[in-house]
Amino acid sequence: MKKYILAAVVLMLSISSYGQILDPVKWTTSVKKISATEYDLIATATIDAGWHLYSQNVAEGGPIATTFIFEEGSNYKLSGKTIEEKGHTVDDKMFNMKITYFEGKAKFTQRVKLAKPGKTSIVAEVEFMVCDDSRCLPPTYVDLDFTIQ
Repeated sequence: MKKYILAAVVLMLSISSYGQILDPVKWTTSVKKISATEYDLIATATIDAGWHLYSQNVAEGGPIATTFIFEEGSNYKLSGKTIEEKGHTVDDKMFNMKITYFEGKAKFTQRVKLAKPGKTSIVAEVEFMVCDDSRCLPPTYVDLDFTIQ
């Protein structure tokens, strides 16, 4: 009986080592005050070495573009579009097109204007796709929370 239990434990450990989920991008959020009623919501992606996070501006037929969806709120309005830092633009062999991507870190900024000053919570969702030199992961969705004090 002990042999069967030991065999089951070894089997489970070996299966779990092969079934690890890749999670090469970690997201953090911050808020920068611009004026009494304007704030920049900053989403920063920290990208593992060897992986590429794609721009918000990707041509059709390429990888999934990074997309931010902000929940509507009664105390704020979005001002303009989400802007991104300058990335690397290359002729991508995998997708056979010019593509802009980020390595290491990427910062995205969305300006908001409050209807009235005060504590406000803003929720967004980011959809993104990452690839390395040999594979791409399916699109991933992450919730982002911003708190204006």
